[in-house]
Amino acid sequence: MRVMGIIFANINNRHMFEVTKSRTLASIPIGGRYRLIDFVLSNMVNSNIRDVALITRSNYQSLMVHLGSGKEWDLARKNGGLVILPPFGISDEFYNSRLESLKSIISHINRTHAEYVLLSDCYHVLNIDYQELIKFHLENKADITGVYGKSNLDVNIDVNVLTLEGNRVVDINYYKCYTDNSYISLDMWLMKKSLVQELILEAITHNKTSLNRELLKDIIQDQKLKVLAFRFDGYIGTINSLESFYQVNMDLLNKNIRDELFKQKNRFIYTRVTDSPPTKYGENAKVINSIVADGCYIDGVVENSIIFRGTKICKDTVVKDSIIMEGNTICSKNQLEKVITDHNVQIIHSQRTFGSPNKLTYIKRDTIL
Repeated sequence: MRVMGIIFANINNRHMFEVTKSRTLASIPIGGRYRLIDFVLSNMVNSNIRDVALITRSNYQSLMVHLGSGKEWDLARKNGGLVILPPFGISDEFYNSRLESLKSIISHINRTHAEYVLLSDCYHVLNIDYQELIKFHLENKADITGVYGKSNLDVNIDVNVLTLEGNRVVDINYYKCYTDNSYISLDMWLMKKSLVQELILEAITHNKTSLNRELLKDIIQDQKLKVLAFRFDGYIGTINSLESFYQVNMDLLNKNIRDELFKQKNRFIYTRVTDSPPTKYGENAKVINSIVADGCYIDGVVENSIIFRGTKICKDTVVKDSIIMEGNTICSKNQLEKVITDHNVQIIHSQRTFGSPNKLTYIKRDTIL
């Protein structure tokens, strides 16, 4: 059975925060060397989904550089493979929602030879086997199957919450700033291509604009189609705010979570290869419970932190509980704690920069301090 994956790189403006000012949500850096897109893309490839369409909206230049031809994911193919679909038309309104973006690519959907379509957002960090989802969908003769996680959220985030009777979805509701133990939709939906085409045409006819709050909610409440929920019990890191971005990166310092994400047999997470040299550690270097990517130079103290590629941390400098993105230079006896620095930040004058769990300090890219 052939399945086409459709990934929404960044459709909804409610997911915009500091780190996404200069990049799309899909290209947010994670764990020293990865991007958010790597997880959903690798999950699809590992599940033998080799026909993938990526819908972009804005600020997608870094995403295109990261993905290239798709060869790291074995998606540089003559038939199928990775197709990047940039915004169509001159108005941003085309891409204010998932449903509006689907309307604009209906011709691409019509051309695919896939029998089924898997729709997915990319703001979750997880390692899921979509073959189990497909098997569940077929065995239960579902029309539509969504993926959910039963999660007790530690930060306020906006979510779609499913109401279930057994494994059947009887309602879906959107909540903003939700912190409860509930069935959280992961915005992943599997259905036949013919049904996707039918639903898009219905949305065009009735001027519906929201996939979850209008189209799927009406379908679920009408009960003419069988809409089921597939439960995912693994680690789920949801990123749609600066606080959740920080928390998910910090979660990767937990060995059990790292192993679940990156050491699953035949379910690796792939990313762009840069062929950087190994990180060099000076005689004054002290690294405690941290992730340090390749191509760095460390001669200071790094504790409970994520250090991305090509970063230089000089002697007598302390970085604690922080995320230091690619190409940073931190020198001159600086002290950083609970700080997020974007790409190519240079902190060359001695200072102390502190944030707090409730108010993280973010330094935008290309800043010199």
